[in-house]
Amino acid sequence: MLSRIALLLALGAALPAQAFDTRATAAWVYDSGTHTVLLDKNANESLPPASMSKLMTLNMLFEALQDGRVTMDTTFAVSSHARQMGGSTMFLNEQDRPTVRELIHGIIINSGNDACVVVAEGLAGSEASFAALMTERAKALGMTQSKFANASGWPDPNHRMSMHDLGLLARRLIEQFPDYYKVFSETEFDYKDRSPANRFNRNPLLKLNIGADGLKTGHTEEAGYGLVGSAVQGDRRVIFVITGLESDTARAEEAERIANWSFRQFVQKTVAKAGQRVAEAEVWMGDAATVGLVPAEDISLLVPALVQEGMTAEVIYSGPLMAPLEAGQQVAELVVHVPDLPDARLPLVTEAAVGNAGFLRRLGTAATVLYDRVTAPTPASPAPAPAS
Repeated sequence: MLSRIALLLALGAALPAQAFDTRATAAWVYDSGTHTVLLDKNANESLPPASMSKLMTLNMLFEALQDGRVTMDTTFAVSSHARQMGGSTMFLNEQDRPTVRELIHGIIINSGNDACVVVAEGLAGSEASFAALMTERAKALGMTQSKFANASGWPDPNHRMSMHDLGLLARRLIEQFPDYYKVFSETEFDYKDRSPANRFNRNPLLKLNIGADGLKTGHTEEAGYGLVGSAVQGDRRVIFVITGLESDTARAEEAERIANWSFRQFVQKTVAKAGQRVAEAEVWMGDAATVGLVPAEDISLLVPALVQEGMTAEVIYSGPLMAPLEAGQQVAELVVHVPDLPDARLPLVTEAAVGNAGFLRRLGTAATVLYDRVTAPTPASPAPAPAS
């Protein structure tokens, strides 16, 4: 039987955060420390990602580095197809042998379409084969609205990603590849001094002193102006993805507005300490009638910055729990309801071990259950139907 225990948290009930009305056609904003989605606007819609999809090309290259298929000093050939790429480039030619390190910088800082093709051909033999691998890998990573036709984000009706998928990908790059991720915050790179005008990182947030350290801008006529960004302030990191803005200026302004809103309208608070008893659960046939329910680690939640009176929460478990129970065994869930945010669902474990009850206790429990069944009122029989 599903049991629910209502709680009143001492933290206090939060007032709704100031609503954020973004000008982006689609957006996803996420607090990575508390796994809280702060904003979701058309985030699961499959859209043209433009150069923001270069993050998937980088993910494939970072994975190759991680498992030893290439090193930072591995060199790749430049094909005529790569050299002929338009748009943003590193200005590579067929005589070049760029290293993986140089290609990473060229993709992140210069948004080099040619560099993406070089990586694709170097890892998979052809850009088409690489795009197929990107699509397969994205599905394995839970990116359900992603399909790739090329390595660079060049306009193609079969090249699509959702803002949610881009956010998941950004989180992966940050968490799984911290050493490589540092390049996203670098501001300049010019391969062999070929294009001083194109040497600057296009991420407009890096020079605003708001803790931004990544990730990638994007623009095509179909997609509009978009950005995958991340910033750190104090102990908090926020990841945000926007698309569909009408200009690079509007993109920069909207990204900064979202970052400021995310940090200023929400605060992180500790709801319960590790080992602190939150509730008690009934135990069946145990040497104790109840067991305390505690979090295994400190529970922190993101809440709107303005706080009023008590926040609501409930503990849910299938009870009564059946003995024996080990200490630290996950048996329940703490569900915290925060206004204007998704419910936070957090695991609770047993505070102590509960052994099997002795013979006399089991006998007494069984007798009590039998007595309750015998003495329970008999449901009234339905009245007979009148004769017709």
